[in-house]
Amino acid sequence: MSTTVRSSAASLRLTPRAWGMLLVLCGAIFLEGINVAMLNVALPAIRTDLGLSTGELQWVISAYVLGYGGFMLVGGKAADLFGRRRMFLAWLAVFLVVSALGGMADEGWMLIAARFLAGVAAAVMTPAGLSIITTGFEEGPQRNQALLVYSGTAAGGFSLGLVLGGLLAAVNWRLVLFAPAVLALVILVLAVPLIPAAPAERSRDRRLDVSGAVTITAAVMLLVLGVERAAHVAAGWTAAAVAAGLALVALFVVIERRSAAPLLRLGILRSGPLVRANLAGLLFAGAFFGFQFIAVLYLQELRGWSSLQTSLAMLAIGADAVLAPTLTPRLVNRFGNAKVILAGLLLAVLSYVLFLPIGLDTLYLAMFPTMIILGVAFALAYGPLTIVATDGVEESEQGLAGGLLYTSFQFGAALGLAAGTAVIVAATAGDSPADLLGGYRAALAVPIAAAVLAAVVSAFGLRKEPAR
Repeated sequence: MSTTVRSSAASLRLTPRAWGMLLVLCGAIFLEGINVAMLNVALPAIRTDLGLSTGELQWVISAYVLGYGGFMLVGGKAADLFGRRRMFLAWLAVFLVVSALGGMADEGWMLIAARFLAGVAAAVMTPAGLSIITTGFEEGPQRNQALLVYSGTAAGGFSLGLVLGGLLAAVNWRLVLFAPAVLALVILVLAVPLIPAAPAERSRDRRLDVSGAVTITAAVMLLVLGVERAAHVAAGWTAAAVAAGLALVALFVVIERRSAAPLLRLGILRSGPLVRANLAGLLFAGAFFGFQFIAVLYLQELRGWSSLQTSLAMLAIGADAVLAPTLTPRLVNRFGNAKVILAGLLLAVLSYVLFLPIGLDTLYLAMFPTMIILGVAFALAYGPLTIVATDGVEESEQGLAGGLLYTSFQFGAALGLAAGTAVIVAATAGDSPADLLGGYRAALAVPIAAAVLAAVVSAFGLRKEPAR
């Protein structure tokens, strides 16, 4: 028994060089997390300084979402075809430049354009970074540990980004864009020596399926745009955008079946664990971002809390940054990914249900259980979902697998926000505090239902996972 324990411990031990590479990649995903979170809390200041209308202000966020979601599959495939390290470094540099340009923007369209390009850069950089981990660490306990540290850092970036964004925006909103640019520069300088060049990392067949890439990018952008803008435009416009997006998805499938070098090998979708992980990830992200949107509106518009107070109130969710690399690996090693994911999703359901009794004068102490339980849920679900979505995938398709997963997360986030907004609008009868509270409570059905569906989907994985 002691020999087995020593062997297991040795397999988890990473070399200093491996830790250095992992920390650089964690820095990049942390950068992506704080970039999104910080900008959200800076929107009021941006509106005041640049004189943006509500519609224009919404595009500051929507432009990034479109670039990020629309180009993720192409970005993941590009990492597989042209080299993960090369794509990671090149697009990290692009992210640095466009973030700095966004900070210098003196017109709304300049900021929106910079945000779109930042989204495109992140769409290549993020799956490239994930695939460097999944190909650079041996599949099993070592890779699981690396992925759980990585996912915990991503969540920590989002949580800390809320607080950092509030602090920086209080000084000057431009710092919210300059800070990620400075961090990107530091990561880039460290990444060059710490991420090793792998001569065999590129596919020998580097033909790019241009028609497939154009079709799926346009399809995802239309779907994300249709869903994300649903609460701001007429229903007919939304239906047309979604219908066009679905038509392009169907065309993409036809193209991929006939392509000699498909962008997405459709056979990868025959993997039950991969499909379940992506679907559960989509629903989990939808639930989380829907809840966050509802909670922020409740705290700021109904309770009158400042952006910084709201950020601090939700900081407890960042507990997963500590739990993901410490507690989750032990649970995964003992119980397996499927059981840990299901436990996390059930805790997410509990956390959202506990928020239902909120009132007009609810103390933060009564909200705290929701925040801390949601942090634990994130720690249990997010990392293991990443593991399942990439386990067993050929090394030549690891970038694509990462692109699929992050596309699912991004599309889920757009769905959760749109659904939450739609329910609030439909369920709010008037402008009184009681009416607003009723709308927010009704909208909590969105994250609850999405988390329940995610748990149901994940439960099917229990019978497939071998006993430990």
